[in-house]
Amino acid sequence: MEKIMRADRMQNVHSDIRGPLFMEAMKMQEQGINVLKLNTGNPASFGFGLPKSIENALNQHIQDGVGYCDFKGMPKARTAICEYEKTKGIKEITPDDVFIGNGVSEVVSFALMPLLNDGDEVLVPSPSYSLWGNSVYLAGGKPVFYTCDEKAGWYPDIQDIRSKITPRTKAMVIINPNNPTGVLYSKEILMELTKVAREAGLLIFADEIYDRLVMDGLIHTSLASLAEDLPIITLNGLSKSHCLCGYRCGWMVISGPRHLTEDYRQGIIQLTSMRLCANTLAQIVIPAALEDMETPASMVRPGGRIYEQREATVRKLEKINGISFVKNNSAFYIFPKLDVKKFNITNDKQFAHDLLYATNILLVPGSGFDWSEPDHFRIVMLPEAHMLGDAVRRMGEFLDGYKQK
Repeated sequence: MEKIMRADRMQNVHSDIRGPLFMEAMKMQEQGINVLKLNTGNPASFGFGLPKSIENALNQHIQDGVGYCDFKGMPKARTAICEYEKTKGIKEITPDDVFIGNGVSEVVSFALMPLLNDGDEVLVPSPSYSLWGNSVYLAGGKPVFYTCDEKAGWYPDIQDIRSKITPRTKAMVIINPNNPTGVLYSKEILMELTKVAREAGLLIFADEIYDRLVMDGLIHTSLASLAEDLPIITLNGLSKSHCLCGYRCGWMVISGPRHLTEDYRQGIIQLTSMRLCANTLAQIVIPAALEDMETPASMVRPGGRIYEQREATVRKLEKINGISFVKNNSAFYIFPKLDVKKFNITNDKQFAHDLLYATNILLVPGSGFDWSEPDHFRIVMLPEAHMLGDAVRRMGEFLDGYKQK
């Protein structure tokens, strides 16, 4: 019998968040080494507990989740999602436009698979959460990465986007707030992006999973609220705002002219019907979570954990010679830049490897977020402020005199 090999479609798929370096870190832990894992945005790993609103909803309705539910999701959950997205200014939507999945990770596949034929192109930001590029590959498409410009506060480069549109371009992905930069986009840049989509006839995927984790008095604008004439898929969930990563609770809402998306919707229905239904226990808590805006708000105001952890991180980063950064105003990520000449860095994976073995700190390098230069890495700011401050201090000590070999 011949060896069983991976399919060709897996060639470009990568998951550096839990990739080879993560496996090395797990081996270190098995040897009794305490590794600080700043690779994954998993609040529960750092003491963020179950919100009381979620616990109460589960206790009161747990029997409601025993059987299969509607393939789109439980009616009460879809109604709550629809009402929430309406508060964000998205008009002319109903619960029928909502599809619930096992996390945004699953919902992305439902959104892409019915859309793409082999070789179709999707504009994806760089840097970006690698789920998007990977999922385009797996759906038979080709991700075309447009630049988010660090010199412009990590805003998308509109001119670069325009230059990469071809007859094969079907859609554009916009992650706002962005992962890994932690930057919120202004209403003005969102309007420019909708203008590009309108001119090119593109479907927009608006990934807004961090919309409730915005700091510094800023307000998130839902992209679909700015363009009622465009077909837009808004994606969101509870993993980050309510610290429910393990519950796997995500959704998408289809807005815009119904006649433009009717056939595409039937493809989504084919996939979600085949899956039977999403996790019902997660859906039970959606109405309670979307009524509980205090949980996310309490984390991102001054004195809240995410806010204070961000502050501790940037205070220490400012002291490191050879690192620059755009201070994040959302989520719990920051994407610092290394002076590659100073440190002789040609391979960011090697840098992350060297850092792990010198400091026991696990990071994801920029290439894990489809960033083409070896000069960035992401910090997950979820440990408590004193732990983060100490970790960044140790990074600085590591970099003092570091030269990549």
